[in-house]
Amino acid sequence: MKQLTHYNSQFSKQKFPIILVCDNITNAPNIGSLFRTADAFGIEKLIFCGSPIPSGRKMTKTSRATEKVVPYEEKDNTLDIIKQLKSENYHVISLEITNNSLSLDTYIFPKEQKLALIIGDENFGVSEAVLNLSDAVIHIDMFGQNSSMNVVQATSITLYEITKQAIKNKRLNI
Repeated sequence: MKQLTHYNSQFSKQKFPIILVCDNITNAPNIGSLFRTADAFGIEKLIFCGSPIPSGRKMTKTSRATEKVVPYEEKDNTLDIIKQLKSENYHVISLEITNNSLSLDTYIFPKEQKLALIIGDENFGVSEAVLNLSDAVIHIDMFGQNSSMNVVQATSITLYEITKQAIKNKRLNI
């Protein structure tokens, strides 16, 4: 068995109609990792809302240059972005544990609609105002003592499930 590299793997590039909206994510290594995750899952674009994204070694070290290839925007207000995406027929899904959130394990993502996945601040999660505008709120089932995980880990798990369903349903490039 031989380990493959970036240069000899058989993965085919694909783009998915998914926008990742970051609601006040500020940690530089997390932002770098979100670029890398966005690239790995072939998402359409990242939108950072609230705080300007930090540049510098901590962000670029974890992004491994993906900030140069993944389209992104910086916006002031998450609520305005969500309203805009909804007007463009995006299905808006927030990733947050709430008293009525649905399990990622059982959630069926729309087959014929573009998606906007909202992820929240490292300490406070997705704001209540954003949750109220969302078409759905989903969570990852947790089985340990902790009730949450790092925002990048949770985003990666969620994007894996979304893209898995999309490939299964052949919902590419809507």
